[in-house]
Amino acid sequence: GVMIIDPRGKLIGHLSTGEKTANCAWGDNGSTLYITADMYLCRIKTKVTGREF
Repeated sequence: GVMIIDPRGKLIGHLSTGEKTANCAWGDNGSTLYITADMYLCRIKTKVTGREF
């Protein structure tokens, strides 16, 4: 899964993927989250803009 953490480092949510997550990245628009696992690539459109890291 993917943990959702606010800028202060507090856990505010969790996205359950059903499998171990290998990686995640924000798309070019900053609000689409891509998640990869062993057997899939998932695209999630969000209502927020992600931060680069």
